[in-house]
Amino acid sequence: MSTRLLFVSKGEDASSTRYRALQFFPLWRAAGFEPSHVTASGGLRATLDMLRQARRADVVIVLRKTFPAALLWLLRRASRRLVFDFDDAVFCNTDGTPSRTRMARFAAMARACDRVFAGNAFLAGNAAAFNPAVTLVPTSVDTARYRVEAEKPVDSLDLVWIGSHSTRKYLAEAMLWLKVAADAVPGLRLKIVADFDLPGCGVATLPVAWRAESEAQELAASHIGIAPMRNDDWSRGKCALKVLQYMAAGLPVVSSKAGANAEVIVEGETGYLASTTAEWAERIAQLAGDAELRWRMGEAGRRRAAADYSIEAVFERLRSVIEGLA
Repeated sequence: MSTRLLFVSKGEDASSTRYRALQFFPLWRAAGFEPSHVTASGGLRATLDMLRQARRADVVIVLRKTFPAALLWLLRRASRRLVFDFDDAVFCNTDGTPSRTRMARFAAMARACDRVFAGNAFLAGNAAAFNPAVTLVPTSVDTARYRVEAEKPVDSLDLVWIGSHSTRKYLAEAMLWLKVAADAVPGLRLKIVADFDLPGCGVATLPVAWRAESEAQELAASHIGIAPMRNDDWSRGKCALKVLQYMAAGLPVVSSKAGANAEVIVEGETGYLASTTAEWAERIAQLAGDAELRWRMGEAGRRRAAADYSIEAVFERLRSVIEGLA
C-alpha cells in the first residue's frame, strides 16, 4: 500500500507550495508514495476538510503555516506523523523586527512536530531551539527546465531581476548602485521579470510580466542575474530562490552578501557577493566587460545548481527522512 502524504499550505499559487511540494509530486509517485495537497485557508469548511484528510494520511507536511493553539492541537491529534516545512522567517515581522506573537506560534508549531524541514541554516538554527529533529532542506529548482537556448541582446547589457511586488523593496533599495553602474557601463539595462516597473531607478528598464511558461526564456536571454537583499532576520530567512534560478539558467550572479545567497554563491566562481555601492558597481562593470567571464561563471553556476539544488538531488534528502517517519 502506498504511503499517503498530505501537504497543507495557504494555496497552490504560493511559491513555497510550488517549489517545496508540488514540483516533487511526480517524483513522490514514481517512488511509490501517494501525495496530495489541501489548502488550509478559507474558513471553517477548509479547516474541517484539512483535518479530515489529515486523519487519512500517513505523514502530514505543513508548508510555512502556523496555527492558533486549538487548531494546532486538533491537527496534531489527527496526524500520525506531522512535519513542519518552512522557507521564510515566519517567527518575525516582514521588516525583520521581532514579533512575540509570531515567535510563540512558530515555537508551538516546531515543538508539536515529529520533524522540521528548514530551507536554510539560519532557519534551521531557529527551529532547533524548539525541536532537535531538524533537517536542512534547501529550496530546489527543476534545472532541466531552465536549460533553454535564447539570444541575448547585443545593443544592451541586461541585468535581470525576478520576483514580485512583495519583494520590490529590495530592488528599489538598489537604486544608488544601479545609477553608479549605469554611468560606468554604456547600454546597461535592467530587465524586471515581475508585476511592476521601477521608473527613475537610474538605469533603463525593461519590465516583463512574470509567467511560469516564459520565465526560463527571459532569464536565459539576459546577461547577469542580480539579487540585492537587506541584512535583517526576515531577509536571512530567504532561501535564495532567484539566485538558483539565475544559476540554473547559466547566468553569473551578483548578490548582496547576506542570508542563503551567500551560502549558494561561490565567490569568484559562480558570481560575486557585494556589500557596498562601490563593490556592486565594480562587479557589474567587471562582468559587463568580459563575455568569457560571464560564460564561465554561468556554466559553473549551472553545474552547482544541478549537483546540489536540483529537484532530484533535494528529493533524495526528503525521501530518506519521510521514509523513516512513515
